[in-house]
Amino acid sequence: MFKKALAAATLLGCGLAHAFMPSNGTWVVTSELDGKPGRGLAIDAQNGTLVMQMYAYESSGQPTFYMTSGALSNNRFAAPLTRYKGGRHLGSGPLSGSEDRNVGQVSMRFTSGITGFITLPGEPEVAISRFNFGYPAVVSSLRGIWTLTSTGSEGLQTLAADLRRQAGATSNGNGLMSTDNGDFGCEHQVRGALAGETLCVWINTSSGQLLRSYRFIYSVNDGEGVSSTNGTRPNQPLVVKRLTTPQGVGTGIVYANETPAHPVATALHAHIEQLSATAQASAAQE
Repeated sequence: MFKKALAAATLLGCGLAHAFMPSNGTWVVTSELDGKPGRGLAIDAQNGTLVMQMYAYESSGQPTFYMTSGALSNNRFAAPLTRYKGGRHLGSGPLSGSEDRNVGQVSMRFTSGITGFITLPGEPEVAISRFNFGYPAVVSSLRGIWTLTSTGSEGLQTLAADLRRQAGATSNGNGLMSTDNGDFGCEHQVRGALAGETLCVWINTSSGQLLRSYRFIYSVNDGEGVSSTNGTRPNQPLVVKRLTTPQGVGTGIVYANETPAHPVATALHAHIEQLSATAQASAAQE
């Protein structure tokens, strides 16, 4: 039944949402991603301000790092790139780093939250991408708790799902991950028009009817896309969030994979409290 519903959901007709912020984390020059040590970028975008730290090398081969910060507007960024020196090293006492010099202007333009281009001083523009080292596009990567929230002409639509059960693949996917009761499932699309995207459906398990479809692109813990009732228009902008890893560890700042608390042994507590109080009273009378 899920395979039929996934096929129906491919009728989603519009492209994914274009509003985005660069995904925070480690980025790489895409053409330099060869498995060997190289240059990397740490990007953090918050409320219209972008900070980028870059680790690279001097012409002598010595490692060094640079930093830049400034306004991010209309998916574009430009600011001076500064090199630093003299900071604290491993095993040293307190040392304060200082600006070495401005090495030139750096500019970036982002084509999505996980892709873009960078122009470094003295270099041509090259493609960059968010480095995803923890979640290959395999069915097991979908395991965990997810929330999917969309808003639009149908109002606010939100769903939370715990994907735990693995099943076979559809013709264009590589394996389904669903809830235990089988009413919701997701699959990476690896062939066809939706290759590179993730497709999810919510169904009525009694009738097999498709209730809602979800189509999105995600990186690590965050995704964006579109959602609609019955797999037809209108499409609503969709935001997706992974709440736990496949191992059940929380991805946020509060939720954690905590061991459930054992029931309090009230009778044991009561007896210990009484004996302790009695001993304390006896000691006071002596």
